[in-house]
Amino acid sequence: MRRLDGKVAIVTGGGTGIGRAAALMLAAEGAEVVIAGRRKSPLDAVVSEIERAGGRATARVTDLERGDEAAELGRWTAEQFSRVDVLVNNAGHSSRVRNIRWVSRAEWDSVLAVNLTAVYALTQAVLPSMLARGEGTIVTVASLAALRPGLLSGAPYGAAKAAVRNLMASVHATLRNSGIRATTIMPAEVDTPILDRRPQPPDAHARATMMKPEDVAAAILLCVTLPARTVIEEIVMSPTFQRDVTADLEAGRREGDPSSSRTV
Repeated sequence: MRRLDGKVAIVTGGGTGIGRAAALMLAAEGAEVVIAGRRKSPLDAVVSEIERAGGRATARVTDLERGDEAAELGRWTAEQFSRVDVLVNNAGHSSRVRNIRWVSRAEWDSVLAVNLTAVYALTQAVLPSMLARGEGTIVTVASLAALRPGLLSGAPYGAAKAAVRNLMASVHATLRNSGIRATTIMPAEVDTPILDRRPQPPDAHARATMMKPEDVAAAILLCVTLPARTVIEEIVMSPTFQRDVTADLEAGRREGDPSSSRTV
């Protein structure tokens, strides 16, 4: 018997990167996985990959920047499958402009909507199903930016990830005695498509120093497959080798500055 047989899991941002890797691992352990994201084509590709391996998955197109769609994803899954056992809040994006001096309100609102408000809305939507059975696991992929903010991650992203870390700690403190486990994973640089939005996207040499999506997905799998009596509250992950990010920081400092040639 596989460790997640009979369980239903939601993975946001499941079409690429960490979400894709997590969906594959959860399905391999027997979970029925609902893979959510904005673009249908990548979601369908992951579903096909899971089904070819003998697993079960469903794609659900969801724009998490819209809080009502995030909540509806949770309600739909609970109605469709009669339960939600695992929620992986993985979807996220950063602003192009990093420096607090130049970040627009539109970018600020967009980053907080996806990285924080959607997590609140989706978590709230799945909790009735979990509480009814007296158990459930919520894993939120935050970022090391929650602990070490700065120009590399940007002001909106760091603020959102720090807030979502606090939110998961609140879920843990409030609902642990009801059987709900809440975990925050805070990775440093991971080689995923989100890096393409940076003012200076990392080249192949820089990406070779980073963690891979499968590394973070393995941590997610650990959190959801431990015995229900045990919760991992937080995980901090980083590459073994530290690269020089001086040029990245300078690019982040200048992006959006109207007096600079580097503008959005």
